[in-house]
Amino acid sequence: MAKRLNAELWDKMHYLFRDFNDRMVHVEFSYDFVPDIDALRTVFICAFEKAPVLHSRFVDTRLSTHWEIMPYSIDEVFTVSYPENLRQAADEFLTQYIPPESDLQMKAALFIKDGKSILCIIENHMCMDGGDLKYFLQAFCENYTAYVEKGISPVDFRTGSRSYADVYSGFSRTEAGVAQRLFRNINARDDHRFPLTADNIRDASFIARKKFSEDTLDKLKAKGKELGATINELLLAAYFYSVYELAGYDSGDTVMISNAIDLRRHMDSVEDKGFTNHTSWMQCAIPERGKDIFETVRYVVKSSNRFKKDKFMGLYGLPLLNFGYNFLPHAVSEEIIKIGYSNPLMAMSNIGVLNGKHFALCGNEPADAFMSGAVKYKPFVLLTVTTYKKVITLSMCVRGNDEDKRIVDDFFGLMEKNIEALIG
Repeated sequence: MAKRLNAELWDKMHYLFRDFNDRMVHVEFSYDFVPDIDALRTVFICAFEKAPVLHSRFVDTRLSTHWEIMPYSIDEVFTVSYPENLRQAADEFLTQYIPPESDLQMKAALFIKDGKSILCIIENHMCMDGGDLKYFLQAFCENYTAYVEKGISPVDFRTGSRSYADVYSGFSRTEAGVAQRLFRNINARDDHRFPLTADNIRDASFIARKKFSEDTLDKLKAKGKELGATINELLLAAYFYSVYELAGYDSGDTVMISNAIDLRRHMDSVEDKGFTNHTSWMQCAIPERGKDIFETVRYVVKSSNRFKKDKFMGLYGLPLLNFGYNFLPHAVSEEIIKIGYSNPLMAMSNIGVLNGKHFALCGNEPADAFMSGAVKYKPFVLLTVTTYKKVITLSMCVRGNDEDKRIVDDFFGLMEKNIEALIG
């Protein structure tokens, strides 16, 4: 009988999200050298052995769910090619989809040309979120360096629990008891949507990106200090202000954008935990657009501060999800959760700073680095933010058409204009 792994709460929730997005997380590291291919292959093998969920298939019997660990070939995990167009090859790889019933939940490819290379990775969000993927990639690169330079076996990867209940580990017993009784879902519904075209069977996945100059980050830091706002809040305010204009909302409308929050803030430690998901959502709502971008910032700060003051931020509704998944047949629990769960039509996830030293291979830091969330299905959108070498990159992964690409490009243009107004 094949060995099984538990399907944890967030595994099941991201499986439920199959109606909303493709659940892939995308990574791209560009290097000005060509890594040791055999060493990369060896490190991937060791990583997969330490995290068996990466070579498991998700089984849904409708009564219950679990992971079934599967045999695999490293040639299915990691491929190497020498394309004429590195950018095109990377984009084609990154926009592919791994079904949850696949024997593998992560794939990687190295594209090489003229002494340069791009390492691309996609993984199923059911296995881990952006926070843990950053930990995984850092461990991967450190293991590669130790293996190539010192001959150390590349097996230094975290292992341990993947349970959602680990988020309570940083609380006292009394506080944990309170948190585990937060059955109420505090998220509200909002029908405002990003103005993409209607869904069409001929739509295809694409990743749109927008980079900002290095001095933008310094100016945002200075402006945030002046206004009492974080960089994330400034970007979120620009998101609000831009989408009001792009979609033509009435300036007096109340609009919500959900913001991803890392639940590891509540944990005592992550060092003894396995790779998994610990991300929830904070709903930021503003009562109107604001007469200018600065008033929008004040609305965003006021809304987010209400959440920040709550020591249980992000934990509401988790006990109810856990109850539904553990005590009801899986098919029944999904239908009930769909009734009560409101997937945000517009969201933002700031994955944060990507530290070049963490992703260096034998001292070779990436010339560029990029991470992005899942490809969303219309009408849902997710704006992902990463920062590398002081360069902020905005990205949207959309299943759409050429008109949708134009709309997203227009949105990025508005973001640039409004950020310039904010910091200028």
